Amino acid sequence: MRIDLHTHSTESDGTDTPAELVATAVAAGLDAIALTDHDTTAGWAAAERAVRDLSEPGRLLLVPGAELSCSCLDATGQSITVHLLAYLFDPNSAALVREQARLRAERRERLYGMARHMAEDGFPVDPDEIMAGLPPDSPGGRPHLARALVKAGTVASVDEAFAEYLGGSGRYYLPRTDTPVHRAIDMIADAGGATVLAHPFATARGPVVTADVVAELAEHGLSGIEIDHPDHDPDTRARLRGLAAELDLIPTGSSDYHGTNKTIRIGQETTPPDSLDRLIERCSGSKVIS
Repeated sequence: MRIDLHTHSTESDGTDTPAELVATAVAAGLDAIALTDHDTTAGWAAAERAVRDLSEPGRLLLVPGAELSCSCLDATGQSITVHLLAYLFDPNSAALVREQARLRAERRERLYGMARHMAEDGFPVDPDEIMAGLPPDSPGGRPHLARALVKAGTVASVDEAFAEYLGGSGRYYLPRTDTPVHRAIDMIADAGGATVLAHPFATARGPVVTADVVAELAEHGLSGIEIDHPDHDPDTRARLRGLAAELDLIPTGSSDYHGTNKTIRIGQETTPPDSLDRLIERCSGSKVIS
């Protein structure tokens, strides 16, 4: 089986609709995907319908999920951002619904603020137009502003927009208030789901946690760790495999597919079938769709 447990749709910062994402996965020969949009489950229903509409029943398994942006203390006591992939949780959990709504609202405010600052400085972007192009109540993100800059001819690519203006050290970057990672792990567990630490040692993205922090998160209830990811080199993957074995964390692999926002192909990295089985065994909140 070829399994990709980290993909995004237009309900957050991808460029494929949920139905298009399903079609893309089938065309790529995948057997299972997880839809893990940022801070929302809005794409689940459309993705499920697309799977049900496939001419071959059982052709593709859909694992409902989400990606959560969290704050975590590193080894020096400084707060850094980590991402949790949450799978097969109850989307109607009251605590989770409230927190995801807060995060979506803050993401939209942040996007508008960054776009407004750029417009005030003469960049050819329209904050209101960007916001009007988002699905209702979706978590707007920096890629939406990056695409506007590409469309205006200011930059040649989304990557260039992040490197020049929108990254953590960029002039127009605005921070956000993420969920404390321990609280996020607890909320997903209470909702019957499992959590996997996404791209934990991807240093190109910024500060990362240490192995000791991963061990502490595992003790707190973290289920797994994403090892095979486009931002992890071979040495990093080897370190993470050893850490997963030492801590009994479920090892996963994923493309982190965002459509045309990135050059990464869906299914470029994959998860072992037994890892998906282990994740499913730990969950009681929602079901895999086939």
